[in-house]
Amino acid sequence: MRKIDKLRASMTANIIGAIVLAILVFGLVVSSIGYLSFTKAFKNEYAVSTYHMDDTATSLINGDHLEAYLEGGMAEEYRQTKDYLDAYCRKMSVSLIYLIRVDTVDYGRFVSVFNSVDNSVDDSSYTAWELGHERDTTNQEYREKYRAIYEEGSPYETVYRIRTTDGQHPHITTLVPVKDSAGGVVGILCMQRPMRELRDATRPYLINVAVSALLLAAFASLLATFYIRRQYVAPVKKVSAEATRFARENTPGEPLGRISRFKELEKLAESIDTMETDMLRYIEDLTAATEEKGRIATELHLASTIQENSIPNSFPAFPDRDDFDIFASMDPARDVGGDFYNFFLIDEDHLALMIGDVSGKGIPAALFMMVTNILISDRTRMGGGPAEILDFVNQNICDHNRADMFVTVWLGILDLSTGILTAANAGHEYPAIRRPDGSFELLKDRHGLVVGAMDGVKYKEYELRLEPGAKIFVYTDGVPEATDAENAMFGAARMLAALNAEPEAGPERILRNVRHAVDAFVREAEQFDDLTMLCLEYKGKDRKP
Repeated sequence: MRKIDKLRASMTANIIGAIVLAILVFGLVVSSIGYLSFTKAFKNEYAVSTYHMDDTATSLINGDHLEAYLEGGMAEEYRQTKDYLDAYCRKMSVSLIYLIRVDTVDYGRFVSVFNSVDNSVDDSSYTAWELGHERDTTNQEYREKYRAIYEEGSPYETVYRIRTTDGQHPHITTLVPVKDSAGGVVGILCMQRPMRELRDATRPYLINVAVSALLLAAFASLLATFYIRRQYVAPVKKVSAEATRFARENTPGEPLGRISRFKELEKLAESIDTMETDMLRYIEDLTAATEEKGRIATELHLASTIQENSIPNSFPAFPDRDDFDIFASMDPARDVGGDFYNFFLIDEDHLALMIGDVSGKGIPAALFMMVTNILISDRTRMGGGPAEILDFVNQNICDHNRADMFVTVWLGILDLSTGILTAANAGHEYPAIRRPDGSFELLKDRHGLVVGAMDGVKYKEYELRLEPGAKIFVYTDGVPEATDAENAMFGAARMLAALNAEPEAGPERILRNVRHAVDAFVREAEQFDDLTMLCLEYKGKDRKP
């Protein structure tokens, strides 16, 4: 088995095997074509020569007297004609000569008039039919032949039996019309002639072709072994050995140079030499790039940590407050992202909530996000409504926005004593609101222009009263626009279904339900956008923890 596996892996053995196989296939194709051509020509020659023999035999028969023969008349003439046909059958070395009259209604039966048999020709065992012997037509092929002679005026028809299944030898049967003095067809003279010559001639032909193909394959194998090993295999082995050495050692080697007179193999050797030079240079560059990548990865990790620490991430965020509960999460698509959220107490009775989504991804978006978060947070602590705060932040960003970036923002300030939420929306997603004992639904609030797009923009704010037990859910577009492998979006409908899976649950559980629904939808698809969510439950001053 080891030797067989070695031969299978040998290029020389495979090439030589392919050549030998091609020669054998070629020999098989040539012999098949030759056999078919030879058989066709042989059959045509047999058909023509048998037709002439059969046609000559019709001159021995008086077509006007067939009916009289069948009725028992003209016995002497019938006997003499039969003697002539018997002698002709032996003289021509044919197995059968028989004359039949066919029922022309459906050509399904016939009656025998003459029947001459010579079994010695082909070791046959035919029995001569008596005058007037009736029988069914052999098969549909014979019916068609009879019809062609009687109705279409065919000069002769031929039936071949090259492969027989009834114990008979291969033969040809030629059918010739017998006519009366008026030219009408009154019977059919059939002559069956053995075709053993075809069999006898085919066997040596096939043997000669097979022997020739084997000898040619053996000669080609020897020639290919010598020529291919020297001109192809040896140079390729040299190239393979050098490639294996370089892969193992990664050190410069002796140039291969001109290893063959064939341009393709010479180019291969040059490519190996060039590859080694380029690979060594690439290894040096890769080593430097890996070190640089490690430094960048460390800095990105540090940036991610800084970004994460710039927003509230410790929960419960206000363990000493029982009038509200809040939870938020941010999952950037890259190491750092452009989404942000924030919440803080402006004073003991007012809670600020915000969420935003910066245009773009990566480091630039993360820097813009941190600047925006700081501006909004600092300005909110100075007092004023959400619209006034966004007016200020938009103007400050536009004054220094050379990168032409922008950010969508939803900002709300909740009066914890009354439950009145004052909010403004700068091009952000619609928030989802749940009334007490109800279900989450989108609040299609009025949108203003995104922050940073145009200076001088004035934002509008609106008020919303939250009853104890109400919840508000805000998010970035990474939630409804999460896509699966077929680029189908998660959508707002699925988001609401996930929110309403457990509408009575606390904010943390609600956010986890939404995240699990998104993960189940996208499955193995890559996350292309940041995914940020915040949920607040308002309990009211009289609500117990």
